[in-house]
Amino acid sequence: MSSFSSLSYSNLFKNKCFIMGLFLSRNLASHFLYPFLFSKKFPEDLFPKQLENMMCLVSSRTGRHLQRYDKGHRLVVGCIPYRYKSNGSQDKEIEVLVISAQKGQGMQFPKGGWESDESMEQAALRETVEEAGVVGKVESKLGKWFYKSKSQAIMHEGYMFPLLVKKQLDNWPEMNFRKRRWMTVPEAKEICPHTWMKEALDVLVSRQIQPQPKL
Repeated sequence: MSSFSSLSYSNLFKNKCFIMGLFLSRNLASHFLYPFLFSKKFPEDLFPKQLENMMCLVSSRTGRHLQRYDKGHRLVVGCIPYRYKSNGSQDKEIEVLVISAQKGQGMQFPKGGWESDESMEQAALRETVEEAGVVGKVESKLGKWFYKSKSQAIMHEGYMFPLLVKKQLDNWPEMNFRKRRWMTVPEAKEICPHTWMKEALDVLVSRQIQPQPKL
């Protein structure tokens, strides 16, 4: 009895969070966690610390058995995470978040395969949370691009979305093998080796300079 009482409620809570994190398997993450983040009910400017602590225990999706294809092209989706440099004002310059590639040189935007059990927007958000550790608002699609696979003689069909970042997480699934860095648009275009991602960034920038409709 005394040994049990020596365990503080704080330690018990931490142990429960750890166990819950272990049970956030691929299926639970895809059917609970990521839909919760994408839900309109989710407060984008808030993120429970306990949930953030569990993020690093959620395994990133692996394998291709749910991968979507169209006419032999693997379907890939991703996001350009961005923020306004001064006080969130839409009249100010934006910064974008880039991440290190697992293979190869340079930095890039988070992206990955679109799978059959999720919408395109959900896949884009999932990849961004897994690879870059940020959450926010997924905005309207920037476009579609075709690009050659680095490892196979096939073409991929890529879609990119802007993501206005509301929260940068301290813990995220790929934190141990990816670096992330905020930079200006010219810096991102210089360091990113992928032409199609640079073109998507150009589209995002063009949206920022377009005059906003008056209400």
